[in-house]
Amino acid sequence: MTSFTIIRGGRLLDAAARQAPLRDILIKDGAILEIGAPGLAAPDDAELVDASRHLLHPGLINSHTHGSGALTRGFRDRWNLEMLLMAAPVRFGNQSAEIKYLNTYLGAVEMAMKGCTVAYDLTFGVPVATTEELIAMGQAYRDAGIRAVMAPMLSDISFYRAIPGLIDSLSPELAALATRGDDDATNQILALMGEALAAWPHNRDHVKLGVAPTIPTHCSSALMQGCDRLVREHGTVMQSHVGESKIQVLAAREFYGKSMVAHIDELGLIGPHFSVAHGVWLDDDDMRRLADKGASVSHNAGSNMRLGAGIADSRRMLELGINLGIGTDGATSSDNQNMYEAMRAAQQVSCVRQPDHRLWLSAPEVVAAATTGGAQLTGFDHVGAIAPGKRADIVFLTLDHPNWMPINDPANQLVLTEDATAVRHVMVDGRFIVRDGRHLASDMTALADRAEAARDQIAAMNEGDMAIADRLEEAVTSFCRSLAAKPYSVERYAAFPCRCAGEGEGFAATLA
Repeated sequence: MTSFTIIRGGRLLDAAARQAPLRDILIKDGAILEIGAPGLAAPDDAELVDASRHLLHPGLINSHTHGSGALTRGFRDRWNLEMLLMAAPVRFGNQSAEIKYLNTYLGAVEMAMKGCTVAYDLTFGVPVATTEELIAMGQAYRDAGIRAVMAPMLSDISFYRAIPGLIDSLSPELAALATRGDDDATNQILALMGEALAAWPHNRDHVKLGVAPTIPTHCSSALMQGCDRLVREHGTVMQSHVGESKIQVLAAREFYGKSMVAHIDELGLIGPHFSVAHGVWLDDDDMRRLADKGASVSHNAGSNMRLGAGIADSRRMLELGINLGIGTDGATSSDNQNMYEAMRAAQQVSCVRQPDHRLWLSAPEVVAAATTGGAQLTGFDHVGAIAPGKRADIVFLTLDHPNWMPINDPANQLVLTEDATAVRHVMVDGRFIVRDGRHLASDMTALADRAEAARDQIAAMNEGDMAIADRLEEAVTSFCRSLAAKPYSVERYAAFPCRCAGEGEGFAATLA
């Protein structure tokens, strides 16, 4: 049966024009049918939504997060990517199917309440998660009401072997701890990933299964090419952490004799279905390879600062034609899933890359990255804009809020002022999932109790492995600090020189 909804009296964001004129929106069966001036004709039986004193904008698209980490928020204040990669699997491993669902659901609810209606979730990889568990985590997004790409993180090379010279630098005792459990599981991983893709039951317009070879240096060439084959066979998307840290790009040069992007390009992975997470340490050649083949980058400025990864050159990416998205990253490395904060971080960090303000990201560019750019990156071409033919994924911001008193430039205020506290309603497919600031499917008190219990259960399950990680931490981080002091073709740190190295070693302030 056909159903209509008419939204009247709202101010519709036009970020490119820096305006928010009064507009009515007619929705048919969850899709936007028509947009017009106040008084737009609608069927007599259309459900009326009064949007007066509200600004309407498209649901935001989180181009990179980790649904596996919602329970880890606020875990630690000072740690870099390598510390996270070493510690997180042992500190937060051994999760039951119930806890995996809870992690995913909790992050999805947070995103919904903060105006985000699509997430690109690099989640538990196989065989850590079974096909049944992946399907259950997909259901968590359905239950929370938002869309998602769920891409299991895959690797067949351990963290310790992915950094050249690291294992050799450890004492025999620590090296034995670091290499326990090493095995070659490439074929098993690809077989399990293929089974999950073939068995996926969810509506792909809502939750689809992607593939995430987690970091190229953590994946053999056979695994990377196998992932690409699966992506093309199943018509889905792929994302990988590429050039996130200086350690990664230096390791790639050592292993491949070329950049990380050049390596995966020669393997044939780059195309419109492929996106880079972070891309902090990309040089011009890397960016051109991505742009020339229609790939995307998720710019995760807040996480990049939180982990000390550096400042990505988002302006150069746009200049060279890369499609740009905005991401929060997971709660382990950004602590919340607030896309308004992620947008503000992306704009502000662009201002410290160079003194020429004409090269800083504008608010309309950031809004575009968080909406239409994210839609292209995720492969969800039916969302990302409030326009005829698109699904009605709409955020209602109350204008009776200090963030919007007065309205000067709605694009600027969305990026630089809004912090999710003015989010009043959120609609997906023309139906409210958040109403009057409340997530309609959730009992927040019960959810908090479940999260507390899960935190304690995870800690108890991983106590022994946590002790091992603690013993390895200083030796590993000391090695990585020394490695990061070596020079590279571009510079993405904010301080020159860094106190990590001796005089004249690395960290030269050179132009990209």
